[in-house]
Amino acid sequence: MADLPASVRVALWSTAALGGHLDLSEVPRRAMPDLDHVDGLVPQLGLWRDLGERVVLVALPRAGDLRSMPRGPADLVAAATEAEELVYVTGLGGALVPRIEAFGPEGDQGWEARWVTFDSDPVPQHVVQQLSLPDVELELRREIATLTEQLAGASGQPLSGHGLESVVRDSVDEAWGLPEGLPPRAIRVIELAGAITGLAAAGLDHRLHSVDSSSTLQREHILRQLHDVAARSLVAATNVGVLHLAGWR
Repeated sequence: MADLPASVRVALWSTAALGGHLDLSEVPRRAMPDLDHVDGLVPQLGLWRDLGERVVLVALPRAGDLRSMPRGPADLVAAATEAEELVYVTGLGGALVPRIEAFGPEGDQGWEARWVTFDSDPVPQHVVQQLSLPDVELELRREIATLTEQLAGASGQPLSGHGLESVVRDSVDEAWGLPEGLPPRAIRVIELAGAITGLAAAGLDHRLHSVDSSSTLQREHILRQLHDVAARSLVAATNVGVLHLAGWR
């Protein structure tokens, strides 16, 4: 079952909380119900609220592609690219990066998220406001069609490309638990892009690769493109949803 990155859900639920729709203490349970312990998130959200921040945005960076995240010091870049996710605020600047790890003795382990605070540069409001959800959805569907066709022509398994869209629909967890107040298009793009990133990541699992190195490299290239396109769309759709929750749109 595909799942959303923790930072996507935290951005949405945190913004809802900063807007007074729920208590800040509820954010960990609403955003990360599958984790046993969450540390460092609520105090920083409270500080941001007290400083006047009302919008929490998401970024899904990776090594070599930092376009979705705000500028910041080297320690932020290192932590964010290792986690491949973060949330941040725009006004005064500041970011939170999760470290999700298992804890406890073998055979009785749980999962915890420790959110670490970093400095980051403020982001001008017009940069966020210029996001166009119709354009994002159109580009996502075009890229999916093109890359699915390429994937269908590549040999090997899994995710042959045939019937990929039905696989995506089946992979969406209807209990993702997004907050109320999101536009239908934002929900649609978040679900599609989130499922695609999860499936592409699964397809890149080296344990599932063909013994044919040529086929493996071809499929890896296509799947990485698919993952990156979907991740960019997921960030954009989430951040547009955040703007709606905050009343900025």
